[in-house]
Amino acid sequence: MAVNPMPFLSLFLPLFGAAMLALLPSPAWADQTDVRLDGLFDLLATSSGRPAAQAAEAEIWRIWVASGREEIDALMAEGLVAMNDQRFEDAIDLFGQITRRAPEFAEGWNKRATAYYLNDDHVASVRDIQTTLALEPRHFGAISGMGLIFLRRGDEEGALAAFEAVLAIHPGAPGARQRVEELRKRLGERGA
Repeated sequence: MAVNPMPFLSLFLPLFGAAMLALLPSPAWADQTDVRLDGLFDLLATSSGRPAAQAAEAEIWRIWVASGREEIDALMAEGLVAMNDQRFEDAIDLFGQITRRAPEFAEGWNKRATAYYLNDDHVASVRDIQTTLALEPRHFGAISGMGLIFLRRGDEEGALAAFEAVLAIHPGAPGARQRVEELRKRLGERGA
């Protein structure tokens, strides 16, 4: 009996592609302008297999968080520790130093937006999300953050639009599909 290799290959090739992209030598710089991102976003958008999408997403985040400048990367690491320790004011200050020293570095703005969100300053968070998206329009993390802010404000239509935008970039985004389904159901029930 002949075995059809196509089901195996359809699972294996996206994983192999993500692994090969991850093995490419890292340039001295890395951020939202990194040339590897286009291929990773293509893989993210077309991967039907969850492991391949997860590998592409992890590599995108790894690239986004690395500025390639030692002082900026040190501030990023320190800010992440502060945020993880729930020292949000410290994190905001550290990420603010990044945005002042490297205003072109999208992830500095995104991380500060996250710290503002966690510190319940949604106005400042939205402002930084807008800057993040001006620098990196494909930033599914920032768009998802905007969706969460819309939810906190009770704007379900805005939240739905944000999470649908996330899925257009990252169809396997954790939680986005579930939120879209829940919001469509709730909004549909109100419209009926």
